[in-house]
Amino acid sequence: MAVTISDVASAAGVSKGAVSLALNGQPGVGEETRQRILEAAKALGWTPSLRARGLKSSKSYALGLVIARNPKLLGSDPFFPAFIAGIETTLAEHEYTLVLTVATAPGAEERAYRKLADGGRVDGVILTDVRHDDSRIGLLQDLKLPAVTLNRPEMPSPFPAVCMDDTDGITAAVEHLIGLGHKRIAHIGGSQAYIHGRSRRHAWEAALTKAGLQADLFVEADFTAPGGVAATEQLLARQDPPTAIVYANDLMATAGQSFAQARGLNVPGDLSITGYDNAEFAQYLNPPLTTIAADPLRWGRAAALVLLSQLDGTHNGEDIELAPPQLVVRASTGPART
Repeated sequence: MAVTISDVASAAGVSKGAVSLALNGQPGVGEETRQRILEAAKALGWTPSLRARGLKSSKSYALGLVIARNPKLLGSDPFFPAFIAGIETTLAEHEYTLVLTVATAPGAEERAYRKLADGGRVDGVILTDVRHDDSRIGLLQDLKLPAVTLNRPEMPSPFPAVCMDDTDGITAAVEHLIGLGHKRIAHIGGSQAYIHGRSRRHAWEAALTKAGLQADLFVEADFTAPGGVAATEQLLARQDPPTAIVYANDLMATAGQSFAQARGLNVPGDLSITGYDNAEFAQYLNPPLTTIAADPLRWGRAAALVLLSQLDGTHNGEDIELAPPQLVVRASTGPART
């Protein structure tokens, strides 16, 4: 049973009103009585009620996260479980909770933000999958809802951003493949509506152009396993198929690798493959997957801390730059076939 103010009052031999004054640091009780109340509360293991704290401070002690992705992706793509775990562990340390909403129906995303803002259900939100001309920036300003974004939007934004540059990792993957003699290097990317989908594509294009190679083998997918299979099939059906494919995440890379092997191709003898995220399962594939080691757990923790510091007035307003992901070379990449 939770310890109540009545329990503390009984143990200290005072009234509930005196306990309330003492525990809230208010005048009205003598110093000796205050210390006796505090010692009784500590001995009983009393902790303040978040509901009561919220009523006094007009805070909900909750942060919101709205994800406009296929719900199946949340269970299959390891990025989101790790990212959410980073948020949750940080909020638990500060006695906050996370309100997660999956919004996929037309108009559901905007309705979700409005619902979170109405009645103060959350104190702020974490904005993922930032897009080109992202309408959510203006919406959150109108709702007067504090926010933090994952990477800096292309449009003006009053919110701090927690940034992790993904271009270095993609560039390193392409340069690694070029060093192995590959000239036909494809990219299977995520939605180009997302800033991170386009930034990875641009990094792939720039690395190939710098090496004097064509960047003409691009297929847009949706970060899912079926999307990775369909895009891989499309590339391998060409008259001039690639000898290497750079995928935008490990899930599509794993599905693509399996599809290629089922078609009789040797990985990496016939086709080299790289992923992105460095999911735990990537090292156990056959062959183990060369990938780019992002850290979604750390990203989630950093985003939560920045938003919490914004809410308590201690954040300086500057963006946070996390270390860029690094290429992890494994056995799914090898010399280009002759």
